[in-house]
Amino acid sequence: MIILLDTSTPVCKLSLVDGDLRRDYEWPADRSLAKDLLRYLTDRLAENGKTINDLTGLGIFKGPGSFTGLRIGITVLNTLADSLSLPIVGGIGENWQRDVLDALAAGRNDQIVMPEYGGEANITKPRK
Repeated sequence: MIILLDTSTPVCKLSLVDGDLRRDYEWPADRSLAKDLLRYLTDRLAENGKTINDLTGLGIFKGPGSFTGLRIGITVLNTLADSLSLPIVGGIGENWQRDVLDALAAGRNDQIVMPEYGGEANITKPRK
């Protein structure tokens, strides 16, 4: 099973791809993304009778988008890829999911994906 993840907006978009079977999910994560993303992924896998050990590849949207959202999603999938020795591919543009699936099928592995913010990051000052 392959995970395709887009955390570039407050609504997290997840696709689980297993051969010809594809399931798409949307989750209004907003400010709970960092705390709940890994649980959200494992829960969706469990709904499909799978665990993280059943994963064969990971695809992530690299940007542009939310600085924090991209950073969180990419970090979680980079960590899974490294700890489970899975191929990971990052994509950009409108057809990023198709491009990522084609790259994984061709055996590509970016090993680590870096975000593409589309400009300088707008880092806000801490509130406290």
